[in-house]
Amino acid sequence: MTKKLYYESAYIREWRTRIARKLERADGTYLVLEETAFYPHGGGQTCDLGWIDNISVLDVVNEEEEILHKVERLPEGEEVDCRLKWDRRFDYMQQHSGQHLLSAMCLEVCQAETLSVHLGEDYAAIDIARPDLPQDQLMMLELEVNDQIYLNRKITNYFVNQEQAATLPLVKQPKVTQDIRIVEIDGIEYNACGGTHVSATGEIGIIKLLKVEKQKGNIRLHFKCGYRALNEFNAGMEIVSSLSSRFKVAKDEILDRIAKLDQEQKQLQAELNAVKAENDAYLAEKLLADRQGNLIQHVFADKSVKDMQNLADKFTKQAEVIVLFFSTADRKVLLAQGGASGFACGAFFKQHLADYRGKGGGNDKMAQAGFDTSEDAEAFYHFTAQSIKEK
Repeated sequence: MTKKLYYESAYIREWRTRIARKLERADGTYLVLEETAFYPHGGGQTCDLGWIDNISVLDVVNEEEEILHKVERLPEGEEVDCRLKWDRRFDYMQQHSGQHLLSAMCLEVCQAETLSVHLGEDYAAIDIARPDLPQDQLMMLELEVNDQIYLNRKITNYFVNQEQAATLPLVKQPKVTQDIRIVEIDGIEYNACGGTHVSATGEIGIIKLLKVEKQKGNIRLHFKCGYRALNEFNAGMEIVSSLSSRFKVAKDEILDRIAKLDQEQKQLQAELNAVKAENDAYLAEKLLADRQGNLIQHVFADKSVKDMQNLADKFTKQAEVIVLFFSTADRKVLLAQGGASGFACGAFFKQHLADYRGKGGGNDKMAQAGFDTSEDAEAFYHFTAQSIKEK
């Protein structure tokens, strides 16, 4: 059985030991060490990474009290020097201890039990038994949990048997019945847990609550602790500084500047829509005059599909016509009809699009399609126009 150094101290980061076993499996090479500080997957956190004789450790798993280390290749000797990727280990210690403290404060401040925990590389979150969490309670919770950090409460861990565990006010009863590992935050909680933790709440640094999500009738709290929270703050400050420089205003004036820009954008959009309407009216008059039979067709250099739809809709509401538009910029073809022609736009596209490697569809009244090449789009446009003229 592997001796688990991470239970003696979460701060062991380098050690020397012997290889107990070597395994070659379908998915790679594994080592079993006589002693290891590499924490395997489990206990709510992911595994440690690092090096064995400068050979990268790719994964660490626990199988029947043996800790298996997946490595890039086998070491040459039987005695090896091991080293943790300490930044990763300490990060998870901060997140895991922070999660315990946050869950305890959720229970005290919000009367909300923690239902599940996620401690990943990308984010940390807990699901708590609350249908909602108003902003004022969220702020109170964040202040309370950080107060407990500043008090620098001692965090200890030790093993007890089932009878001893029964005397402790545990958050929830453990699944195991022997060698029960307790993580205790002094004056806060007793929790059965197998993970690695910092030695005092002060080492968590800070807990920043990021957002609240609805989750199956409960809520999910996203948070970051320690250096993750610092990096989050720095990233936010970089964005704020960039916006301040871009708008040439102080940081506390950014929101007002954005509101002003939003208002200017709405005004410009209204003016643009008026110009578009005027141009469309002129174009509509010209296209109606130039139409061949009941077909109105036109090739646009840069008109969007939405604009083509709006223009086509005006035509088909005013007259019993068929409208065929082609946007060369988007490689899109639009077909619409006024209702009395008996021509089904969607069915026509479904029958012929594949011949021109186009993708799209629609209903009897209107259909649209996109093409990978301009040549295919133009060919389909001309084919459609010719087909309509021949009907």
